[in-house]
Amino acid sequence: MPTLISDAELPMATTDLSLSESERRARLHQLSKDHWIAKGDLGYVIASHDDCAAMLRDRRWFSALSLIAETQNYESAEWSNRSNRQSILSTEGEDHQRIRRIVSPAFTPKSADRLRPFMRNVVNELLDPVCEVGHSEFVADVCEPYPIPIICELLGAPREDWELFSRLAVDIFKLFNGNLAEDASAIIAASDEMDTYMLDLIAERRSQPRDDLLSDLISAEEEGDRLSTDELLSMANAILLAGTDTTRNQLGCAVALFAQHPDQFNLLREEKSLAPQAVEEVMRYLGAVRGTARYASEEIVYKDFVFPQGTLIFPNFVAANHDVEKFDEPLAFDITREAGSPHLTFGSGIHYCLGAFLARAELQEAFTVVAERLPNLKLNGDIAWKPLGNGIWGPASLPVAFDSGH
Repeated sequence: MPTLISDAELPMATTDLSLSESERRARLHQLSKDHWIAKGDLGYVIASHDDCAAMLRDRRWFSALSLIAETQNYESAEWSNRSNRQSILSTEGEDHQRIRRIVSPAFTPKSADRLRPFMRNVVNELLDPVCEVGHSEFVADVCEPYPIPIICELLGAPREDWELFSRLAVDIFKLFNGNLAEDASAIIAASDEMDTYMLDLIAERRSQPRDDLLSDLISAEEEGDRLSTDELLSMANAILLAGTDTTRNQLGCAVALFAQHPDQFNLLREEKSLAPQAVEEVMRYLGAVRGTARYASEEIVYKDFVFPQGTLIFPNFVAANHDVEKFDEPLAFDITREAGSPHLTFGSGIHYCLGAFLARAELQEAFTVVAERLPNLKLNGDIAWKPLGNGIWGPASLPVAFDSGH
């Protein structure tokens, strides 16, 4: 007889935010060894790789992105009006499948590969001034500015608008800081400004298509079905949201790891062909997206537990990516690790990251250039990490030093 999940005797997942990143990772590794599920503050933490993947692939579990305001007890008519807009990040069922079916052909490896030369140019341009002096606050100098030009190039926005996109992105990403009471007005204002900009760009591309993603999305259709202007607007904003802060933080996590593991960095310097494996290992070992949230759209029975409609679950990617059942020596950082079970940092199931090919290309190109130009990379002070409660996470400050002149 299935047990109501609220009646089950389950361990508590740690919520001690004073733990260091490595201590927290070790705790979550242990949790994945001992338990597949634990109690959290708002619902249930899913800790094992198999169960995270299975529950993410079960379409009865809906994205909880639409519940951000509700979980914070935040109410605002203006916020409700904006959050009711359909987005590929939060829609479900037929609506989600339709949008994804139309846009998927625009997110292929080929479409990402055509931007690789541009990615290399952006990284080199950012590294030029810091390579002359041999030290850098890497987050501010490289990680923060890196993805914006690429997203602008992807959408076909001109270089003179890079700073505008970056400023708006900073405010829009406050969505994930868990403080809507304070941040909602800035998020809404930035979103409105972005809408105005994107509507002009969409109108321009409709009359003058170019070789960019926005033109591809406008022309994309499936059996005569095309995206409406509102859907195009939502898609463009989702690309900015999903493709900027994740890359910034993941690159920061990577350089922090390489500075702490010089043997691995030297391997990459000696053998640039390891860049794709290095990206996968960095995302497994220290992923910028540490988990996600889902809610039960109906009563769900899973593994002899009954999850009532509305139950929140939190698939924890840190625990899943350190599951000893899936990864040999999961607490070891090894860029030569043989391909096996995939990490879950891109998610799984219907909401698997649509821009995964683009993200991989961005990181691979950045790793290759960084490895070439920053010999003897090392920390030049303490890393300041963002709060572990942030939905997208990484270093807030990353002081590094290296041999200059490269």
